Parts: sequence; C-alpha cells; structure tokens
Amino acid sequence: MTSAEIKAAIESQHPGTIVEREDLADHQVELKRDQWLEMATFLKNDPNLSFDQLECLTGVDTGEEGPLETRYNLHSMEHRHKIEVVISHDRENPKVASIEQLWRIGDWFERETYDMYGIVYEGHRDMRRILCPDDWEGWPLRKDYEGQESYHGIVVPKMKEEDGWE
Repeated sequence: MTSAEIKAAIESQHPGTIVEREDLADHQVELKRDQWLEMATFLKNDPNLSFDQLECLTGVDTGEEGPLETRYNLHSMEHRHKIEVVISHDRENPKVASIEQLWRIGDWFERETYDMYGIVYEGHRDMRRILCPDDWEGWPLRKDYEGQESYHGIVVPKMKEEDGWE
C-alpha cells in the first residue's frame, strides 16, 4: 500500500482521526491523541495494514511555541509498507495512551522518551526513568531544559573544553 492508501484506510475506518498538516511528508500522518490506542490497535490488527513492527518511537520538541510530539515508525513485514504516526502533546501536561502492551518493544522506547521529554504514556506498566537517575530534575532533551548545577553534591559539567570538562 502507498502512504495515501494507508491514510485512506485510516480515514474510512475511523473518520476524523487524521489531523491535517501541510508540513508533514507523504509517509507521515498526525492522528488525534485521544484516539491513539484504538488507532494503534487498528493499525496493527487490520489484515490489510498489519503493522506488526514498531521500528522506533521518539519524542520531538518543536520549540517554545509548539507542542511536544511522539513519533512512531511502523512497518508491516507482511505487506512491506511503512508509515510514521505523529501525536502532538500539550507542553504543560503531555500524556498519551501507552502502546507497550501492543508492541512490546514500546516498553523501552516509551520509558526513554518519558525520561528525556517528560511525555507520560498512560497505562504503561513501568513508567519510570531509564537513563537518568529517578530523582533527576527536568527533561534533558526539551529545548527549554536548564541543566542542574550539581547532583548530590557533584558538580555537573556543562561542556568539554580542549583540556577537559569545565
């Protein structure tokens, strides 16, 4: 299936779930956040789509004025087609349904995205940090992140100079 046919299948089965955006590439589609788990289940289980592989899931910070996003790269081993699903989040309370029980690899991807961007995947069985310590402050890959001066009395280096870390 082409990307246009995949989008048509989504729209025919779940009208009104696609968010129209002109800045996305042909292989990308934004879906409404509140219907994500239902749509993800459809994308995986529909025999014509059969997106049985979650290749990647990551966060994106679009900047101060824009939303946070989760991006899901889905692939069908059977049909050899793919799509990137975009879900936009409110910066102040970024939440979306977890897909870790649908695609098990989503467990690690969602935890990493939570750890770096603060996006909460509701229904995840172990939603906690995976890269930073549990008591780390902030979300390191957000554009507005200000690093800590110290962590438990240890100075956190800011940048590496020619002769070592500052």
